[in-house]
Amino acid sequence: MSTPGLIQLDVHLTDADADAALRADVARGLTARPKELPPKWFYDARGSELFEKITELPEYYPFRTERALLTDSVADIARSSGADTVVELGSGSSTKTRLLLDAFAAAGTLRRYVPQDVSESALRGAVDELHRDYPSLALHGVVGDFTRDLDRLPGADPGGKRMIAFLGGTIGNLLPGPRHEFLTHVRGVLAPGEQLLLGTGLATDPAVMVPAYDDAAGITAEFNRNVLYVLNRELGANFEVDAFEHVALWDAANEWIEMRLRASRDMHVRVRALDLDVRFLAGEEMATEISAKFRTEVVDEFVTAAGFEPTRRWIDPDRRFALSLLTAI
Repeated sequence: MSTPGLIQLDVHLTDADADAALRADVARGLTARPKELPPKWFYDARGSELFEKITELPEYYPFRTERALLTDSVADIARSSGADTVVELGSGSSTKTRLLLDAFAAAGTLRRYVPQDVSESALRGAVDELHRDYPSLALHGVVGDFTRDLDRLPGADPGGKRMIAFLGGTIGNLLPGPRHEFLTHVRGVLAPGEQLLLGTGLATDPAVMVPAYDDAAGITAEFNRNVLYVLNRELGANFEVDAFEHVALWDAANEWIEMRLRASRDMHVRVRALDLDVRFLAGEEMATEISAKFRTEVVDEFVTAAGFEPTRRWIDPDRRFALSLLTAI
């Protein structure tokens, strides 16, 4: 039972866990053909600062489009949901959190907020700040990886229900197989009638989409290359970061933006912590992130396959972003 004003923080992801995951991902990715690195390793302190700058760029429409859509729709979302517990995956310290909390509080149902994030320090800071602004709200933070730790989320109160919010279009960073596994995992932790609020970028003109990931100021290029700084610092690698070029392109067949790093010349890289030597040929590309953009009928197909029923949907006037309220069946 949620106690008003109670603060709780569960830690299921330690520094040792993160280090082991980084080592495994890098060993696998640098020996794959073609080479690849998971995008979650962009987000050290510098990477997070760069991403904040990206959200302010004129080319980067996804952030402001979703925020405007959520601002316009959140009261309707709260009324349609009726959940007393809002769970936010990858919560960070986003302003979107407050939009959700204010709307659900105004609807008269909100009792508890459960933020989930990989960073314990960021989550502690966010929870402390939220407690000052929402002193009567029960707060239950969960430090963990949303791809594997969802079963650690607190259950619903007796007679209550949860709504999990997964915003930012982050679902588009998952390939179809892992995307289905993730959504099936989400469905598995929800009781029938509980809900998922899913943010999805929509496919639109490539002339609009590509510059969002290849801005004129080069901030996204720095963000992309930042993963190499992370490997140099954390794993004793010796990547010559500036020798890698940022690449962003639209894959029309798969309907996603793909970001890559391209070696500008032949290079030999040593990753000391893994006792790994890696060769890059001039022009060789390493995949770092996809950002899938969907059509609404495709969204309906993959959420239905995972055990959800599409209940309501809100789309911005330019049809570039959608928020879908999905009910576990």
